This record gives sequence, structure tokens and C-alpha cells, in this order.
Amino acid sequence: MLQKISNLPITAYIAATTTIRTLKSDERGLSGVVVAILLILVAVLAIVMIWGFLSGWLQELWDSITGQADRIGPV
Repeated sequence: MLQKISNLPITAYIAATTTIRTLKSDERGLSGVVVAILLILVAVLAIVMIWGFLSGWLQELWDSITGQADRIGPV
């Protein structure tokens, strides 16, 4: 029993290094992660571009609305 307990760290180390080596050589999952990151990046850039195009128009609309509200006066 003592021999098995003393071999436990060595067995754990070999299992961990084998698992890490297997994960490093397995490239099937890597492309999915890269595609997911690229899709997120494209979505964020599209939102930034749309906001850049619409921000001026939205500001003009807001100024028009608040300008009309100033002319109404207190109720």
C-alpha cells in the first residue's frame, strides 16, 4: 500500500503530461475557437461602424426634440 501511495505523484505527473501533449497535438478544436473569436470581433466592429454612421443623425434628432420641448414651455 505504501508503494502505491509513493507512486501516486509519478502517475499523476505522467497522466497530466500525456494529456497536455495530446491537447497540444490535437488541432481540431483550435479552428472553432479562432472562428468564434473572429465572429465576435466582426460583430463588435460592425456595431462600432453603425454607431459611427448613426450618431450624428441621432444627435440631430435629439437636438430637434429638445428644441421643440423648450418652445412648449411649462404646462
